[in-house]
Amino acid sequence: MHDQDLLAALATELDGCFERLVVTYQDRLYAFALRLTGNPQDAEEIIADAFVRAYQALTRYPADRIRGLTLQAWLYQIALNIFRNRVRGRRLALVPLEPPGEGGEGMESAFAGDKAERPDAVLERAELREKLAGVVAALPERYRMAVVLRHVQGLGYGEMAAMLRQPIGTVKANVHRGIRLLREALDKDQEWR
Repeated sequence: MHDQDLLAALATELDGCFERLVVTYQDRLYAFALRLTGNPQDAEEIIADAFVRAYQALTRYPADRIRGLTLQAWLYQIALNIFRNRVRGRRLALVPLEPPGEGGEGMESAFAGDKAERPDAVLERAELREKLAGVVAALPERYRMAVVLRHVQGLGYGEMAAMLRQPIGTVKANVHRGIRLLREALDKDQEWR
């Protein structure tokens, strides 16, 4: 079901259609929250809270406002706000970059029949993913959010700007600076090897 159809259904019959919203977005929101927190239990709690808050907000919105929502960005914004409230004052864990449950197998299978399947190549890729996850987790929050939303979740700059309540130029600058910081950190690591 497309977002516009889902929004129209929610505007017409919220209670009867909310489950479709949850089914449509639960995996994406979970992956997003997991990448932010690095902890499956925290990610589950964040998305549960996000859906409760989304339902509560939708009960107060008039039908026209519901139809006008940018659903994915709106849900990500709710999850992001919950995450920010939870992590104030806490140090973040490493952020896994591969989708949950895949463990990177999708990447390895893309190289089937190649020497990339050798154990040493698989180990190198796993070490690189772990290193990259650590570097992403160490980024300042504004850059980490921008990089994860753009390059891991695949959101467009317009969606990100709406979600983060920032001008598009600021979002683009944060993505650019975050990538630059990642490159610098990885280059610095290579110098020590």
